[in-house]
Amino acid sequence: KFDRAALARYGLPAGAAAETLQTALVGGVVGHVFEGQVTFPLVVRYSDAGKDLEAIRRMPVETPSGVRVPLSAVANVYEDRGPNYISRENVQRKIVVMCNVAGRDLRSVIDDVRSHIRDEVTFPAGYRVEYGGQFESEASASRRLLWLGIAAIVGILLILTTALKSFRDSLIIMLNLPLALIGGVAGVFLSGGVMSVASLIGFITLFGIATRNGIMMVSHIKHLMEEEGVSDFREAVLRGAEERLAPILMTALAAGLALIPVALGTGKPGSEIQAPMAIVILSGLLSSTALNMVVIPAIYFRFGRARG
Repeated sequence: KFDRAALARYGLPAGAAAETLQTALVGGVVGHVFEGQVTFPLVVRYSDAGKDLEAIRRMPVETPSGVRVPLSAVANVYEDRGPNYISRENVQRKIVVMCNVAGRDLRSVIDDVRSHIRDEVTFPAGYRVEYGGQFESEASASRRLLWLGIAAIVGILLILTTALKSFRDSLIIMLNLPLALIGGVAGVFLSGGVMSVASLIGFITLFGIATRNGIMMVSHIKHLMEEEGVSDFREAVLRGAEERLAPILMTALAAGLALIPVALGTGKPGSEIQAPMAIVILSGLLSSTALNMVVIPAIYFRFGRARG
């Protein structure tokens, strides 16, 4: 620790003394040595620097007048513990504690760490804990996908209402979303219960496929009544469900067969994103396709009849 009064007596700036000390202990690059195609830095420092406290105390420091004085004349040299470097973020000091997670999902581990720190650790004034890294990025991406998913659902509802000219029919079609959600959640649970960003992307994709199946069903029922002259509402619903069965099953089967190899690739390199997404879509297709052929016709027969 430099003695400001002693430095002033010798007319020695603290910065110059610190630079001398750094050159003596750490070294300073004064040039480069070329050996073939390789360049080596030429570093100069005191030969006995850092060996013991007495050697450091005897270290000569040159003053502006050319007089050399020992370091002990302008500084208090003692041994103490301290950080080897100080990192800052937003002009505040920080200490980074890092760890890797294995065998569990990242969110549950962070929740446990937060709980233990909140219950068992008391921080001095001015100290706080922030959780960052991959967890922070994943949380931000999850929030963004959640809002995008909500916006997509609202957009689909508005488009359906405009196309079908019936808000009631649009709501009936949107009932396919919880039917798909059942299978998607079951797939996440059976595959380990980890809800990742890839799984959320799978849910958004699944909702689009499920909505399309509902559109195929309801629009064909309306077509039978309005274009083909089927006057009996019950007959129109039954025919619509029967005639749309093959197209819906073919679409689901084609998508499912394409996703099976991807879903079975869990644990292989590069499958961290593809496999969870494929599992969600595949499981949701199974539930939405099966329930779509029963639930949507029944609900449309109960609530979709045009009121005169």
